Amino acid sequence: MKTLKIPEATIIRLSVYSRHLTDVDRKGIITTSSGDIAEGVGVSPAQVRKDLAYFGEFGTRGVGYNVKDLRQHILRILGLSVDWSVALVGAGHLGLALSSYKGFRERGFIITSIFDSDPSKVGTKIGDVEVLPIEQLEEITRQNQTQIGIIAVPSAVAQDIADKLIKAGVQAILNFAPVVLNVPPEIELRNVDLAVNLEVLTFNVGAQRF
Repeated sequence: MKTLKIPEATIIRLSVYSRHLTDVDRKGIITTSSGDIAEGVGVSPAQVRKDLAYFGEFGTRGVGYNVKDLRQHILRILGLSVDWSVALVGAGHLGLALSSYKGFRERGFIITSIFDSDPSKVGTKIGDVEVLPIEQLEEITRQNQTQIGIIAVPSAVAQDIADKLIKAGVQAILNFAPVVLNVPPEIELRNVDLAVNLEVLTFNVGAQRF
């Protein structure tokens, strides 16, 4: 049987829908509609219905969606009905910003370990997590049964860090280093190149010149 492939854009929109529904729920609103969701996130009602239809039937015709129920359905689809153990490698400026971002914990991504090669950073604490030496990465990551690794190190060492994370058993990597990583096909990899994203912005802003 052929498995239906869900477009990545749909998954991204589901994340946006879930955040919108969280805000709506906090306001005490009980029911909502595809039109309300669409207006709240900037897409069409048809797009909302199409995205949700990939995963089944939700809501009642003429009544709409129960906000709490739909939010929970979407969180379960996104794998956010459980907490995820995250290892952050790199305690520099970017790593510090990432580890301080409260949105990760609110969405179930718990940074359980932080690693760095700088002796002046090892032993310090970021929040309630102690920065550990790179040499302990595999041991601690395996011990914590960590599923996700975040790489925020210079590009020259990023591949070595990825290899260590994979060896320790992580299933997914979020890479902020501006380098192409080679990982096995079973490892989920997402690259976040901030410079590339800025360049896309400048291209779109200046596109009228051509």
